[in-house]
Amino acid sequence: MRIKQISAFVENKIDGISEITNILSTNGINIRASLIADTAEFGILRMIVDDPDRAVKVLEEAGIAVKISEVIAVEMPDKTGGLSAILSVLSGRGINLEYVYAFVGRGDTGAMVVFKADDQDAAERIIAESGVADINASSVFDSLK
Repeated sequence: MRIKQISAFVENKIDGISEITNILSTNGINIRASLIADTAEFGILRMIVDDPDRAVKVLEEAGIAVKISEVIAVEMPDKTGGLSAILSVLSGRGINLEYVYAFVGRGDTGAMVVFKADDQDAAERIIAESGVADINASSVFDSLK
């Protein structure tokens, strides 16, 4: 399932990430998953939040460079080899992934994996056809469409 992800530019300073998380928290926006990719001088904080459009608005108002993009989220079994099965199916069909991050869901929902592929349409189709994961991921992501 396609969901919105926000990516925020983070300066490499003591309060860089906490400034962003404080702004979101103050505005009642819940971070459901996150990943940071960094260099010596800056980072990109990728986040799945419960209200991405509002998150972009409040972060931009605070002067933070932010963008919104679509990523694919799937529910997978929370067991050894769950992620490997998904990645093997995709790589076996020639899909390149730009990045991946995963987290454990609530209750019996298993684990979730979020990724950006070079061909999003093909990646969704391949996962749906393979049956290795629930492409709908509805148990966790319904409110994030």
